[in-house]
Amino acid sequence: MKASGELAGRVAVVTGAAQGMGRAVAERFAAEGAALVLVDVQEAGLAALATGLRAQGAVVMERVCDVADADRVAATVAATMAEYGRLDVLVNAAGIMHPTRFAELTVAQWDRMMAVNLRGTFLMLHAAYPHMLAQGDGRVVNFASTAGLTVSTLGGAHYTASKHGVVGLTRAVAAEGGPHGIRVNAVCPGLIDTEMVCDTIDSATVARFAESFPARRLGTPEEVAELVLFLVSDRSAYISGAALNISGGDLLA
Repeated sequence: MKASGELAGRVAVVTGAAQGMGRAVAERFAAEGAALVLVDVQEAGLAALATGLRAQGAVVMERVCDVADADRVAATVAATMAEYGRLDVLVNAAGIMHPTRFAELTVAQWDRMMAVNLRGTFLMLHAAYPHMLAQGDGRVVNFASTAGLTVSTLGGAHYTASKHGVVGLTRAVAAEGGPHGIRVNAVCPGLIDTEMVCDTIDSATVARFAESFPARRLGTPEEVAELVLFLVSDRSAYISGAALNISGGDLLA
């Protein structure tokens, strides 16, 4: 996709940026001229991405941060404001997935899933929100999942519950922030060809799932990034509180 510079002058924070869909979003935003704050717990992957984007002329700051840590999140947003003086776009792509059957699910597994997927999304949004209020403008995209609209294919009850929570949080903040110029939406990817998916299930199982979808394939991180770009652009000015599935037709049945 040819870049048009539609994010020029915008400051965008992207969590989960070191790999997968978060990385694809960061690369797409850089191509569109955004100044970036890249957030992840994976220091090496984060540094490699930042170095590559800077070599292409992008303005980039990286922050090693566990999004479940309130102090680190607050420091990340404070550093963003100190460096750029504004925060226009927030993409909450950080997340984890562990395929655990409910009968074997531990309290610790439940708590960690909620800490990263739901608490982390809340903390980042809660820290960014006052600055967006002051600006009278903000665009937020939270990563949910088709699990947030139905039941997880892979991730179990704790993953499903966390993603339903992300969808609910998205809708509530969209309703409250809308009169102040803040739009909040969720993307709900199905099975996407990412490191997390490939680390979770074997290639034969991936192939069986892909054949079961109307599209007959997995989605790509770049396709998800295009949807995210649309949702933070002026082209989607009348869309807020939506939870948009991108799943190759998986939810048609």
